[in-house]
Amino acid sequence: MATDEDAAEAGFMALEGVQTVLSISRSQAYALVRSGALRAIQVGGRGQWRAERRELQAYIHRCYEQTAPIVAQENI
Repeated sequence: MATDEDAAEAGFMALEGVQTVLSISRSQAYALVRSGALRAIQVGGRGQWRAERRELQAYIHRCYEQTAPIVAQENI
């Protein structure tokens, strides 16, 4: 049976890892997946979700791009 370490080596993380990286709640992490903002896959039959680390990095990059105009206008 695969372990969390196996998933980490393959570049996947549980949504709990997404929560930690982004400092968000569980419901916010799942909302990102439901909305399509963060691509993830469901594995197994018990509703376990995994996101690739590169997908999380791509999401973060998109957030920076969306935020740049706000920062440029000094609306922070």
